[in-house]
Amino acid sequence: MLTGPNVILVLKIAVSAVTLLLLLSLLALARGNRRLHGRINIVFFVLTISALLALEVIVRLIDPTIFDYFDVPMQRNLTIHFCFAIPSACLLPLMLYTGLRQHREIHIFLAGMFSALWIGTFISGVFFLSHH
Repeated sequence: MLTGPNVILVLKIAVSAVTLLLLLSLLALARGNRRLHGRINIVFFVLTISALLALEVIVRLIDPTIFDYFDVPMQRNLTIHFCFAIPSACLLPLMLYTGLRQHREIHIFLAGMFSALWIGTFISGVFFLSHH
């Protein structure tokens, strides 16, 4: 059933799953396998953008009132989450482009920014948004 709590729960699972992919990607990189790192990151990109687009379709087209049950503290938590999630989503295409084009210095710089934003996205999304 398409309810706000169910959508939040699915998004928490999705964020956790792609975070695991991201960690596996970093493990591949640490082991010197840049090709596997890149392939995992392509999957990370596709899954993350797909989840973002699905959420936008739900919130904008299917049921714009789906999160109306949020009280003021939960709305604040969602705003904080968006402060991390939106910039990290904006960095994703740049990360993918610089990685695929082997612009190493820029890619590493963006990776540092993305990592900080993704940690905030993960913590605020998984631990501070209620699915109850």
